[in-house]
Amino acid sequence: MDFKSHIRVIPDFPQPGIRFKDITTLLKDGQAYRAAIEAIKQQVAPLEIDVVAGPEARGFVIGAPLALALGVGFVPIRKSGKLPGPTVEAAYDLEYGKDRLAIHRDAILPGQKVLIADDLLATGGTIATTVNLIRELHGEVVGAAFLIELGYLDGRSKLPGIDVFSLVKYA
Repeated sequence: MDFKSHIRVIPDFPQPGIRFKDITTLLKDGQAYRAAIEAIKQQVAPLEIDVVAGPEARGFVIGAPLALALGVGFVPIRKSGKLPGPTVEAAYDLEYGKDRLAIHRDAILPGQKVLIADDLLATGGTIATTVNLIRELHGEVVGAAFLIELGYLDGRSKLPGIDVFSLVKYA
């Protein structure tokens, strides 16, 4: 399936010069959404995965169904102040600003093999922060899977030693 044809590109959003990759057009098409999750599942199938972790919010729409398809649990990585229990937090730079991510202290057990899943790999800041949070809990990041990768932003360079899987690439 040509997944790129299901992704709408919106010019000048959220600011002039940005060509935003809108996945809502893929998500609303049940057949394309299911096929995308299945294709990502096939890419990561060789990995030994105990749990999938996904950063808020679009990481939930990729990570949760991927975890279900793989038969493993899902761990949400939330914005600061959104999780009710004790958390570990870290600040990070966004493409358009700054933010903080949090994970429950008991979300990842020491030694668990974690696949990170998100909609988009851009500059790599969100995912690098997610990697650091998982490692702080002594989890082992076995890979990172994305619906889209913006290769021209070189986010992979912030993920040394991590296998990166992308369904759609924009050079």
